[in-house]
Parts: sequence; structure tokens; C-alpha cells
Amino acid sequence: MFAVCTVLHWIDEELQRLATQGLLRSRRIRTGPQGTVCNIDGKPVINFGSNDYLGLAGDPRLAAAARAALRREGTGSGASPLVSGYSRYHRLLERRLAAFEATEAALVCVSGYAANVGTVAALVGPGDLVISDAHNHASLLDGCRLSRADFRVYPHCDMEALERLLRRSDRYRRCLIVTDTLFSMDGDFAPLPELAHLADRYQAMLLVDEAHATGVLGQDGRGLVEFFGLEDRVAVRIGTLSKALGCVGGFVVGSKSLVDWLVNRARPYIFSTAMPPPVAAAAAAAISIVRSEPQRRRHLLQQADLLRQQLSRMGWNIGRSASHIIPLVVGAPHRATVLAAQLLRRGVFVPPIRPPAVPEGQSCLRISLTAAHSDDHVAQLIDALAAAG
Repeated sequence: MFAVCTVLHWIDEELQRLATQGLLRSRRIRTGPQGTVCNIDGKPVINFGSNDYLGLAGDPRLAAAARAALRREGTGSGASPLVSGYSRYHRLLERRLAAFEATEAALVCVSGYAANVGTVAALVGPGDLVISDAHNHASLLDGCRLSRADFRVYPHCDMEALERLLRRSDRYRRCLIVTDTLFSMDGDFAPLPELAHLADRYQAMLLVDEAHATGVLGQDGRGLVEFFGLEDRVAVRIGTLSKALGCVGGFVVGSKSLVDWLVNRARPYIFSTAMPPPVAAAAAAAISIVRSEPQRRRHLLQQADLLRQQLSRMGWNIGRSASHIIPLVVGAPHRATVLAAQLLRRGVFVPPIRPPAVPEGQSCLRISLTAAHSDDHVAQLIDALAAAG
């Protein structure tokens, strides 16, 4: 018998409330490697719910790099990077990231969440101002709150509202603007040229999170900052190893002084055990593949353009998506879960996204297209959506 903790009785009531609102979440079990076709809860499906944008998560070259590091270094780092957890594979990965991003230095963190929270809180604090897009990822918003700086939010991509906030920034010691570049639920782009202009005009620092753009956008895959030619005007760039690079972890790139400051002041970096060396080795291999195989991102973006056109012609509301992330906005949470279940019965997995991941009334199915999806996979998605109606 399990002991019943009566002080937590309220949790059952709250879980029931979430279920009634269509907001209760549960986990699905995936068996086999991450890929375009996998088993979810024992059912073979075409997977449109993965952030493995370049199809590298199951690449044997990454596995080989991880195995080699595993033999040499073992499974765990055993300590934080500032004690004894920083290995030659972490150093290799940081050097390869800096070369790829064309920056002086790079810093690797255990997750993209840790990179965002730690960097924001290391750059501003009490007496400072931090300003965020309303649709930024939770990790950026949490970093803003934890920084203890005055925190302001502007409506999604509203540059006039941002400027109104910036006009009052001269009363603060420092000002930081934070934004995703490619928004993870909307699939649209931040207006980076306008953001860079406002940051310059009001002497603000500009921090961008390229999590969903790294490896995919830009001539060399460095993200939206490269796409717009703004690499010399964005002070702080953050990315992730867990999406197009097929691994796990986060990183920050920029000047050497920025990285030195984060090593000394970013608490999630200082107080977390370093990522396992095999993961760092696999991520370093992934960067090499991204640089040498640009056809992956070209194919992905071509497929995404065609899919967005097809969905729009069918009458689906895809919002302002301009990328490989395509929301099917259906409004109420229950509508999203019902539609997702209909698709799953037809062998197509597209996850329902509900508040708080999206605003109230904006529940959707989030299609994540990858370079490994074939024309046939996309055709089956279209057929399933047509049948579901």
C-alpha cells in the first residue's frame, strides 16, 4: 500500500479541472529511433511531431561519434564545467560552434532552457530593463522574470509598441531586448532588421534565440541573423543542439568577453553538471554535417513552401507561418485534441498544442516538417487532413 499524502489532495481537483478544459496532458511512448516513421504508443505512424528538422537524430555518423567518446570518457561528466566536468569534447564542440557561427567564442550548456535563463539573468538585474516579445519561448520569459530586472512585454512583433517601451529606457542602467528569431508555435519570423535598428537607436542590447532556425535558415545554416545579414549587429545569439543538430543541449555565441562573463555569472551553467561527453562529440559531428550537406535545409524549405500552399488552398488557417513550422489553428483545446486523434487513427501523428503553450483561443496542431519527410509522407498528411475535415 502507498501512503496517501493528504496535504496534496488539491492536486486531484486541479487535474480534473484541466481535463474538463481539454488541457490535461499525458506522455506518449515512442519506440525506436526518432524519425519520420516511428511507433508511438505501439502504433506505427508518420511523425510530424519532431523538431529533428534535418533528420540527424538517428544519423549513424552521430552515433559513431558518441560511441567513440563513450569508450574514451564514459557516460557522465561527473561535475560542473568549472570543477572537473569540462572535457576535450566540450572544448571541441565550443570551437566548432564558434567557427560555424563565425564568432569569437561559444559556450555550451546542458539545455537550451538553461542557456536562455542563464544568459538573460547574467546580463540584466535590479535597476535594468528587459523587454520581451509576447510569443517568446517560456525559457526566455522565465529568464526575464528571474533576472529581477523590470520586465515589460510587447505584443507579438509589434515594433511600435516596443519603441514606446524603449523611449523610457534611459532611466535604467542597462536595457536588453530578447526575442526568438523563428517562433516555435507560430512558424513566423521576428522582424530582425527593425529590432536591430531600435536596439542601435536606444543603445539596448539585443539577444536572439535561434533555436528553431539554427541549421535551417541562412546561406550557411546559421539562422535568421545570417539570413538578414545582421551578424555584426546582434550582441548575443543563443541556439540549441536538440533540434536541427539532432542532439541535446544549448549554446551561446558571441564575443570572448561575453562568454567569459557567462562562465562567471550564468548560474545554470555554473551549478549544473556538464553535458555527457558522448553528446558533445555527437553534436560536434552534427555541425560538420550541417556545413557539408546544405541540400538538407534546401529540401526542407522547398517542401515547407509547397505544404503551406497546399494547406492554404484547402482552407486551413496556418497563421503567419513562413517556415517548416506550420500551425493548423483550430481555436478551442478540444477541437485540437479531437483532430489530432482523428489523424492518429489514420497513421499520422501531429501533436495538439494548447494553452499555455499558445494564447487562449489559438489551440492548434503543430506540423513540424523535416528534411527526411518524403513527398509520400506529405501526401499522406494531406489525405488524412482531407478525410478528417
